[in-house]
Amino acid sequence: MKVVICQSVSVTDMNNEVLQEAVFHHGELETASISVGCSIITSALGLKEFEVVYDQRYAEKQRCKVVDIEYDMAEKPVVARAYLEPIRLIIGQHDVGQV
Repeated sequence: MKVVICQSVSVTDMNNEVLQEAVFHHGELETASISVGCSIITSALGLKEFEVVYDQRYAEKQRCKVVDIEYDMAEKPVVARAYLEPIRLIIGQHDVGQV
């Protein structure tokens, strides 16, 4: 089954006010099963202006747990979406620049 890996990202300012919320798509994988609580290792995320991107500057990885799995029965074939635990990125602290 095709599983789409997604993560909810809140972009905030230094005063912790939410400026934007987005769902970042890490990619797809073919797997027989995936469950809530399993871990996914991906590249760390950062910001390029207000766009959420992979932060490739330091080759850091992040480990996130799957907190929800959604099956979209309206699509043929059925698509599963695995949502990773949400993260918060702060403007000014998580900027990757023009890498």
